[in-house]
Amino acid sequence: QLQLSESGGGSVQPGGSVRLSCVANRNDLALYAVGWFRQAPGEEREGVSCITASGGQTYYEDSVKGRFTISRDNVKNMVYLQMNNLKPEDTAVYYCATGGGILCAAYEYDIWGQGTQVTVSS
Repeated sequence: QLQLSESGGGSVQPGGSVRLSCVANRNDLALYAVGWFRQAPGEEREGVSCITASGGQTYYEDSVKGRFTISRDNVKNMVYLQMNNLKPEDTAVYYCATGGGILCAAYEYDIWGQGTQVTVSS
């Protein structure tokens, strides 16, 4: 069964950068769109950024446009989320997921990693 695992979270000051990585245990991740989602305490899980299987199309939630960049390396079974100019409101647990579509709707995704915490605070 396809499994995902995230890494790269941590604590950072406002304006800082973090790169999250998502690795799959099988190389058929290349067949699927992958998304990054986040969930803050008391909030619903929201789609942050998604990328198609080929990497040719991407989606970004409005609040992260121009600051976050999603990319993938299908040879390494990896998907990345580069997060720049981080703000306190970006604080959340970040999850990668697959099985859904480019519109980044969480309910469409059925395979999830365990999540990694990102905390933005001075």
